[in-house]
Amino acid sequence: MKYLPILLIFLISCKQETKTLSAQQIIDKAIENAGGSKFENADIQFTFRNVTYTNQRKNGLFEFTRSFTDSLGEVKDVLNNSGFERFINSEKIVLADSTAEKYSNSLNSVHYFVQLPYGLNDAAVQKELVGETKIKGKEYYMTKVTFSQDGGGTDHDDVYMYWINKEDFHIDYFAYKFYTGEGGIRFREAYNPRQIEGLRFVDYKNYKIEPWESVDLKDLGERFESGKLELLSDIKTENILVDGSINN
Repeated sequence: MKYLPILLIFLISCKQETKTLSAQQIIDKAIENAGGSKFENADIQFTFRNVTYTNQRKNGLFEFTRSFTDSLGEVKDVLNNSGFERFINSEKIVLADSTAEKYSNSLNSVHYFVQLPYGLNDAAVQKELVGETKIKGKEYYMTKVTFSQDGGGTDHDDVYMYWINKEDFHIDYFAYKFYTGEGGIRFREAYNPRQIEGLRFVDYKNYKIEPWESVDLKDLGERFESGKLELLSDIKTENILVDGSINN
């Protein structure tokens, strides 16, 4: 009997240890609950700010497109495993490397945000569990994401923070600190979640904070609740079609 308290302490500590998840496990669960492997071979079409986007993936190959009309005519941007190309009225045009890189990054960025959390297991992504917190009475894991220089793109210095719901492993909030241009911080609140052909999509309320240079991303949940963030824009992904629904 004298060993019973020690045994109980040991069992409790083991139980607590098994409940501790790593950043990788948390991200894996978030991706799985948003559609998981279905993203890997999905055809997706959507509208963002009156521009039509398509996304095709199959067996490691991908092609992202963006189509719109401007003063020059019908413009189509294409980003795939081979690189970036722009077409105007179906004719390929030659771009300076810096211009092609700018267009490529902006195209990739839209697809990245629309398909979150898919993409957070890319080879260049570095994940770290930095704590837990509460926002609006719900408990969250705070997972920090940075990028290696090799494969992390021109914005590999950007830092992201994801607030992942401990109950359903959905990303209800995320923020990022960026250094291009004048730099800044953006905090996004997810809303309007919907499932389309097994894939989860959301819209966002987009906030900023000024001055931003000394702000720790971990503190943004508290600043958000206390009303210290400024609403900047409403980010909506519309007219979403996935796989078979594209042809319906």
